[in-house]
Amino acid sequence: MAASALACCASAAEKKSQLKDLPPAVQKTVQDELKGGEIKSIGKETEDGIAQYEIETIRAGKHRDFNVDTKGKLLVVEEETSIDAIPAPARAAILKKIGSGRLRTVETVDKGNGAMLYEAAYTASNGKRHEILVKADGTETKD
Repeated sequence: MAASALACCASAAEKKSQLKDLPPAVQKTVQDELKGGEIKSIGKETEDGIAQYEIETIRAGKHRDFNVDTKGKLLVVEEETSIDAIPAPARAAILKKIGSGRLRTVETVDKGNGAMLYEAAYTASNGKRHEILVKADGTETKD
């Protein structure tokens, strides 16, 4: 599973929780976002100074993770997809970056701002694992 695009800034001290342990507003958002999925884990972390819960789920056999702040606001949704399901410019940029490496996973990253991002995890030809995040037009981005 590809790590969150924001994982670079996450606190090292991630805590695991259960749904019943979360504040009521967070529980409601989690229930609304499950959409028939199954919770695999719930972690509490701080990213870019914002305390939040990362909910890892499986829905229809695919990973679907989302982050919710402590007040119940949905911050980001990452959903597993296929390389063929993303826009051609994003696909081309990812495949060019991977080169002779091996694609592991592709996710859509929706931060609720109307601009979908695409994250790919891959293993380079030297065996090292990497991630790339691109916009729909293929432009590489950090967030």
